[in-house]
Amino acid sequence: MSATPIAARHKGFNRAEIVDQNFTEFVQLWQGDVRAKPRDHESVLPGSALDARGFRELLESQLISRHLDLMARVLRVQNKVFYTIGSSGHEGNAMVARLTRHTDPAFLHYRSGGFMAERFRKLPGMDPVMDSALSFAASKEDPASGGRHKVWGSKPLWVLPQTSTIASHLPKALGTAVAIEQARRIGHTLPIPNDSIAICSFGDASSNHATAQTAFNAAAWTAYQKLPAPVLFVCEDNGIGISVKTPSGWVANNFQHRNDLDYFFADGLDLASGYEQVQRAVDHCRETRRPTFLHLKTTRIMGHAGTDFEIEWRSIEELVAVEASDPLLRSAAIALESGLYSKDELLTLNETLRKRCFAAAEDADRRPRLQSLDEVMTPLAPYTPGQVKAEAERTDYQDKRVAVFGGEEKLPEKQPPRHLAIQINQALHDLMAKYPESLLFGEDVAQKGGVYTVTKGLNKTFKGNRVFNTLLDETVILGLAQGYANMGMLPIPEIQYLAYFHNACDQIRGEAASLQFFSNGQYRNPLVMRVASLGYQRGFGGHFHNDNSIAALRDIPGLVVGCPSRGDDAATMLRTMMALAKVDGRVCAYLEPIALYMAKDLYEAGDGQWQFTYPATGEAMTLGEGRVYNDEANDLVIFTFGNGVPMALRSARTIEKELGWKVRVVDLRWLAPLNDAFIAKQAKNAKHILVLDEGRKSAGVGEGVITAIVEGGCGSTPLERVVGADTYTPLAGAAFLVLPGDVEVVAAAKKLADRK
Repeated sequence: MSATPIAARHKGFNRAEIVDQNFTEFVQLWQGDVRAKPRDHESVLPGSALDARGFRELLESQLISRHLDLMARVLRVQNKVFYTIGSSGHEGNAMVARLTRHTDPAFLHYRSGGFMAERFRKLPGMDPVMDSALSFAASKEDPASGGRHKVWGSKPLWVLPQTSTIASHLPKALGTAVAIEQARRIGHTLPIPNDSIAICSFGDASSNHATAQTAFNAAAWTAYQKLPAPVLFVCEDNGIGISVKTPSGWVANNFQHRNDLDYFFADGLDLASGYEQVQRAVDHCRETRRPTFLHLKTTRIMGHAGTDFEIEWRSIEELVAVEASDPLLRSAAIALESGLYSKDELLTLNETLRKRCFAAAEDADRRPRLQSLDEVMTPLAPYTPGQVKAEAERTDYQDKRVAVFGGEEKLPEKQPPRHLAIQINQALHDLMAKYPESLLFGEDVAQKGGVYTVTKGLNKTFKGNRVFNTLLDETVILGLAQGYANMGMLPIPEIQYLAYFHNACDQIRGEAASLQFFSNGQYRNPLVMRVASLGYQRGFGGHFHNDNSIAALRDIPGLVVGCPSRGDDAATMLRTMMALAKVDGRVCAYLEPIALYMAKDLYEAGDGQWQFTYPATGEAMTLGEGRVYNDEANDLVIFTFGNGVPMALRSARTIEKELGWKVRVVDLRWLAPLNDAFIAKQAKNAKHILVLDEGRKSAGVGEGVITAIVEGGCGSTPLERVVGADTYTPLAGAAFLVLPGDVEVVAAAKKLADRK
């Protein structure tokens, strides 16, 4: 390579212009020897595994990526482009795209312009420039996200869109790799070839993130047990995370000697030497089906994003050195030395691609953008009620049910009334018979049957390929769930306690629930997450086992949250959630009140009034449908859910006795989305309203209920709220000091009665 170009030595604020000039000056000033021009199938340089045709196409992909970056910097100030995190310095990732297939699911780092430009070659008729320009311009014609975000994504190319990939995508990439192999074991037909691998790229700084580490650990844990997990982790090491430098040698030192995570290095700055190194890693992953770590050397040109003026915090000498390592300069040298391009031909190619990128961007700017709230939200939470109802009520699997339950006479609907835990267990047996593509997994769910034996017998009935234990890591559990969903399965992950969900919340908030939105409905993560939830446990508790924090779930856009209080409702709700996942690809959270698992009685010991008959197949609960007790009463209407339902019914008996009021109890059942119209209807003729929310005072379900009541025109009706305190739940009997109880409900009713 020749001396540093003149432009690179200039101290100026617009380093993008300087980087652009560097390429032109480098080509103009190049004075090396020129070899005989190789034919298409011959090595681009002696000793290189890359042939001439491959080099030409990779070079073009690199230049497309670079000019998209340069275009974004220029047009952002004109409000024609809305994203400036670029791929400059990372263009060598195009080699990973070339050496993998378009059917290998890819979960990409945001510096993946080169990868995308190269992968577009895999299918005829696709245009990496126009598609990318539409995404940069936030056009609703953007084929990746419909204008909702600048993402690298493509349905036909199996690139699942990521929005801000700071390691949160690694668990689901691993999950997808595991799912590819799991499909064979359960007889599920994959939407991709059986020998596919999952590709996951990220930066060196991101490799330190806890979510990344949990994915690496789980991958190694899987391989240690001789289970296939064909995931190619691609660490694009540019030596810096925004402004924090990665210690020299850290990535290699950290990953080179990890057991069961096979390490490969490749020079992403040099196509001629790096190509064979990348090929070894890809071939190893595909052939051995083992988790593979490809350490790809890159650099970062032009800063983290358009707003990152590196000259303000890095010396000019350091910037010049970084820019001198630009992989496009090395590619230019290869192009000239190999005789594939003359100086004029290379400069012409560069300018042709520049014009093509700017022309596409100007065209994209003229295309329509999202103009209404409906347009924005359409793919967020699809719901086709007729199809969901038909699926939930589908009964064409009776022979399978009979086999699962051990005979016609043993079907659950023919058994005596049972309590909540038993009926959830029966419903899970039922639904796993209905959906052969379903899998149930989590901590202790298999042989033990879960902490509360809710999954007892499922492992024996459906075997370890469909019901299995995971390692103790909620992030991995939910990452696996997304991977199975990506491969067309219906996962039922269990989170052992609601408090444990908070460890892994972003796998639902930032990943699973956002996928339909940011892919414009092209990709989906159908799953039903079961969570042992809420408070009131006796003899075993503390804040980790008596967690009543539901706000983190209700805040997630598009997530369906349901909470049954009795066994028959548990079964019909679960049927509907599975149908929502199957038909509309919805992500559902199924909250199981721990304290009601074994509850058999309602008013007094031995009355058996909290046991119910299992609902026959064909019965299902409509999304948003509540249950009303004593629906003619209107002196007092109590809105509640979960543990609050039997509490309200007990309290109603006391209130009727002491105040003479007729009390209606409304079990919401569905906590997100709240059925505002149903709530307003129930409140309309109420003389008094009481909202009983076992969650915390701040950000609880009750706030949403009260809002629905007020916005429904019932704001003048006397109202009280009985709610938990804003505190963690203590151990033993002190727990009941911070949670609402029967006494507080009755006291609130008397307070309403005392109002003038």
